[in-house]
Amino acid sequence: MAHLRSRRRLALAVPAVLSLTASLGLLPAAASAAPGAGTVARAADGPDLAYVVNTRGGHRTNAAVRREIARNGGTVVAGYDRIGVLVVHSANPDFGARMRAVRGVVSAGATRTAPLSAAGTTYEGAVQVLSRAEQARLARSAAAGEEPLEADQWDLRAIGADRAAKIDPGSRSVTVGVIDTGVDDTHPDIAPNFSAAQSASCVSGRADTAYGAWRPADADHYHGTHVAGEIAAARNGTGVAGVAPGVKVASITVAQPDEKSLFYPESVVCAFVFAADHGIEITNNSYYVDPWLYNCLDDPDQRAIVEAVDRAQAYAQRKGTLNVASAGNSNDDLDADALVDDSSPDDSTARTRTVDPHACFDVPTQLPGVVTVSATGVKGVKAYYSSYGRGVVDVAGPGGDKYQIPDTPSKNGRILSTLPNDQYGFLQGTSMASPHVAAVAALLKSAHPHATPAQLRALLKAQADNPGCPAGPYDGDGDGVVDATCAGGEHVNGFYGAGVVDALRAVR
Repeated sequence: MAHLRSRRRLALAVPAVLSLTASLGLLPAAASAAPGAGTVARAADGPDLAYVVNTRGGHRTNAAVRREIARNGGTVVAGYDRIGVLVVHSANPDFGARMRAVRGVVSAGATRTAPLSAAGTTYEGAVQVLSRAEQARLARSAAAGEEPLEADQWDLRAIGADRAAKIDPGSRSVTVGVIDTGVDDTHPDIAPNFSAAQSASCVSGRADTAYGAWRPADADHYHGTHVAGEIAAARNGTGVAGVAPGVKVASITVAQPDEKSLFYPESVVCAFVFAADHGIEITNNSYYVDPWLYNCLDDPDQRAIVEAVDRAQAYAQRKGTLNVASAGNSNDDLDADALVDDSSPDDSTARTRTVDPHACFDVPTQLPGVVTVSATGVKGVKAYYSSYGRGVVDVAGPGGDKYQIPDTPSKNGRILSTLPNDQYGFLQGTSMASPHVAAVAALLKSAHPHATPAQLRALLKAQADNPGCPAGPYDGDGDGVVDATCAGGEHVNGFYGAGVVDALRAVR
């Protein structure tokens, strides 16, 4: 996953129709004239693809662009006129190029490389399901006042969340929106804190608020349920506990309901706008937007993806939503001169390319104002898989590490949380670190209800505890090879940003 160079936190002093064009000044202006009135759109002879069309904004401009979309063989699936983003389907192979020539269009491009059919989540390795027998055995060893499976939750103790819950478990007026594969709200650890009124499915690019639309397609889409439990599993004498067991969680499903579970840009745009319009204070984003691991601005399709998602997440920020995102599991130095991406596009045939992480962006984690999170293990050291980068990572949180073994009943260095169908299991990844940070942000928001997203970011950094760069070479997997180099000092560095979040400090 890629990040901007030294500092991606550039000012958002731009009008309501925010774009990366305005905030970063990197995109060229759109062509000044539309195709001539006598021009006829090329026949629709290709497969259906999805597109985002980003306009300059305004009622008249958006109306004119919609007419050109129809004239060029496109159908508007969802229109977010307040941020100037239109989601379109078209079978015209020239659609993107023709729309980029339309007056009032800033950028336009395909959001996928494979045809529409009747994500890339950031966790590392397969889920380890805790059997019923193991649950029963573990429950017998629970201490007084603990949840039955809490003895295996080393991550709560690592950031003082177990003690914080006794002081302030968080406010029910604060909701964390889980933008993910869906959440099983019937799980007994999630049901007490679930907000159906703030949940929806955005899979199509348009919000579906039908009851239950937010749920995962099946039990294999467990990622979002695991994340939700990490944030707000209730302290109700059942299973596990969340970092902020008093706040609410909502589910905004964006993953395609197939085995790949891809997170396409139009779905994520919908999710950020929905979260903003439904009073969600914090969103957790444990994924990167498919199909590109890095979105390079010199490619018109990838540039349009960056623009569209940035407009949506910035709209959410202006409405008071803090967006938290995972840094990725490639063990990449996101401030390096170059990185190799051999996984993109992930919806068709990937090709190996070398990218400059200062010009090719991971979305949404690298967008202005988003809190970027790296992962640690039980020893408080960077997890072997976690990406990092000086001036890129804001804070760190427990994400699990199979090489860092805790002194717990299961001796499992991963993160234990909820799974669909009333189950529990272990996962590791920056996907697990991000919800720990989102939950601490929810505790801070509970204590400071009028804090803006920018103020919450500052509070997250202020309460963090930085272990500093390792004294010697970093060998995350213990194979004798140096795996990463930490740049920076005691207070801010590339491995942990401002430090590992601390739930206890957040509530004191």
